[in-house]
Amino acid sequence: MQTILVTGANGQLGQEIACLAPLYTEYLFIFPTKDMLDITEEKAIDTFLNQNKIDIIINCAAYTAVDNAETETTLADSINHYAVQTLALYAKNNAIKLIHISTDYVFNGQNFKPYTEEDMTAPQNSYGVSKLAGEKAMQAINPTNSLIIRTSWLYSGFGSNFVKTMLKLGHQKESLRVIYDQVGTPTYAADLAKTILDILPQINNKTIEIYHYSNEGVLSWYDFAKEIMKMAKLTCKVFPIETKDYPTAAKRPYYSILNKSKIKNDFKVDIPYWKDSLDACLRKLGERQ
Repeated sequence: MQTILVTGANGQLGQEIACLAPLYTEYLFIFPTKDMLDITEEKAIDTFLNQNKIDIIINCAAYTAVDNAETETTLADSINHYAVQTLALYAKNNAIKLIHISTDYVFNGQNFKPYTEEDMTAPQNSYGVSKLAGEKAMQAINPTNSLIIRTSWLYSGFGSNFVKTMLKLGHQKESLRVIYDQVGTPTYAADLAKTILDILPQINNKTIEIYHYSNEGVLSWYDFAKEIMKMAKLTCKVFPIETKDYPTAAKRPYYSILNKSKIKNDFKVDIPYWKDSLDACLRKLGERQ
């Protein structure tokens, strides 16, 4: 039986993997809290991994406070860059699989067609810079049988995310203003979690491979908010606004659509449509009316 370490166990993706873990009986899962394993401490990582005889690492840990990363650059870099470097070194030296989760924010958001894994990266904010640095560190070390999976607009029934924020505000307010000129595709963390666990036995590569994963479809944050209100049958009205009318510390990409052909072709992955996944999440939360 192989042992899987899931870092970032308290995050959205980590908790969705934990929900699925009982179905994957061929693996023993370890979900350490930050108190049990601080991935920013190199010695702590080596000690923990050696004591638990880890075969596979799924690195869901990340600094994701995008606006705060503009000022907390050192902290963001320690988690999104240097911790990934340490995990990659351990994976390389011990011949274990490492699956690292990255982001659409490594791109500049100025494309006119869905981003492929080969497209040029050019992050526009500190969060994206730190995540790209983690990718490059992992590629330079190049542990065998390891992947980078970029995703976008992640949400789930756990933690803080756009869907849960919209539900909360939808119950409290009569109207909301939501940005309509940023387009992309949401990713239900439960779908990504299942995909990761399903493809694990198929991974067989000598050099790092990068894959893109989100749900199918294209929409704006405004469209997403409208559909949340519609499915939950909330009376809160949603009005479209431009990015310039909602200033933030970090610059957001206008275009975040990921081309998922590579992961679908290589692993025969069936990716759900975003509305179907939103429906599933709202039902899980008891908000689908």
